[in-house]
Amino acid sequence: MNSLAPFSVSDFDAGLIYAYPEVFLGLAACAILMLDLLLSDAQRRWTGVLAVAALLVTAIMVAVQSVPVKIVALGGLFELDRMALVLKIVTLLVVAVVFVYSTEYLQRRAILKGEYFVLGLFATLGAMVLISAASLITIYLGLELMSLCLYVMVAFDRESGVAAESAIKYFVLGSLASGTLLYGMSIVYGVTGSLELASIAAAVSGGLGDNIGLIFGIAFIIVGVGFKFGAVPFHMWIPDVYEGSPTCVTVFIGTASKIAAFALAMRLLPEALAGSQPDWSQMLVVLAVLSIAIGNVVAIAQSNIKRMLAYSTISHVGYVLLGILSGITQGYQAAMFYIISYVLVAGGAFGMVLLLARQGFEADNIVDFRGLNARSPWFAGMMAIMMFSLAGLPPFVGFWAKLGVIQAVLTVHYTWLAVVAVLFSVIGAYYYLRIVKLMYFDEPTDTAVLGGSVLMRTVLSANALLAFAMGVAPAALITVCQQALP
Repeated sequence: MNSLAPFSVSDFDAGLIYAYPEVFLGLAACAILMLDLLLSDAQRRWTGVLAVAALLVTAIMVAVQSVPVKIVALGGLFELDRMALVLKIVTLLVVAVVFVYSTEYLQRRAILKGEYFVLGLFATLGAMVLISAASLITIYLGLELMSLCLYVMVAFDRESGVAAESAIKYFVLGSLASGTLLYGMSIVYGVTGSLELASIAAAVSGGLGDNIGLIFGIAFIIVGVGFKFGAVPFHMWIPDVYEGSPTCVTVFIGTASKIAAFALAMRLLPEALAGSQPDWSQMLVVLAVLSIAIGNVVAIAQSNIKRMLAYSTISHVGYVLLGILSGITQGYQAAMFYIISYVLVAGGAFGMVLLLARQGFEADNIVDFRGLNARSPWFAGMMAIMMFSLAGLPPFVGFWAKLGVIQAVLTVHYTWLAVVAVLFSVIGAYYYLRIVKLMYFDEPTDTAVLGGSVLMRTVLSANALLAFAMGVAPAALITVCQQALP
């Protein structure tokens, strides 16, 4: 996956310097947890401010790290390469934006608690550990740290029975998926005799590619990866969790956790199991086709926008898997471009739902966007940018993302997969354009003034404009992805 020659740091203490952003974020989360005890409910916003500041400082720490070659440190547990740097920076910035979107929403519902931000920071730390994992142990530790925080965040509104039900479903199914993934990794360890990804890759490429035990292990790993992505047929948790969670938690799950799932797939499949690429590619073909088809078709029938965006997520996961299953560098780069652009656009779409919500009103039905242009032409335009991007219309960023993965599968002669992707992309455009139609051609049923602080409105506008700029000039992000996965 990465042509850079690895550089190993044998001394544990010396290697710790490469993980100092993770160390800082963990210490910052602990400090914010302690400081929150000293704040009154009226001062709780400062917890959010400190959390955003910690994320931005951590992002700067990651950005200034120099990685001329891939670095393996901490006894083979931790690796730092260009892909890790890019994904960490995107994750940290996305979570910072989510926290800005969340603060007013939580305050209006009298659930603005410091625990939300602390759990979010620890979930982000888990994602960072996962992104830089060089061992099966680190992968599992990072994944579980993130997942356990997300389970609690889903049930954060303790007065909501729907949220509690969603959290239980997420926890039970997530535990089964984690156990399946762990079982698959244990089989891979038993076959290859190593926990380190580099050693596993060498063993698989050295003649174990057709080992029946290894194939069984890969099958269990695909189940775990499919669940974390939300790919069909492991998608059953996504619509209920997206709908039942507080919207600020939904946007967190729909953005940061998807980057972590992409890193999980890239570390386990192209990096550790490259020698068995024909086997796992065939498994991913099934997941990709089912996800694209079912996600786009079922989304048409949804009246709740959170459920619609949940099925939209499932369909977009299918397109990301197209890039990964191609088994070529071009495909990996296209998949990385897709997941980054999708997270940016999805964050803005959920941000619009948060903006329209107010005390006692969630704005989570599609009809709540009726006549938005009459109420606020500017934010109707911002939402239109998001919908056009998700639909994959040119020149918006979603078009370039889909074009990249379709080109990748054509390169490896999966012509029928490209046809399926294009066909269901056309079908899926309907439910995105339906929202644009409601905003511009229907009369408003709600005349209330849009809420949102000046900061939230500014960040949301910047989010949408950045998505538009990436569509008009996609070369910058394409270059970043090409450099991250040379």
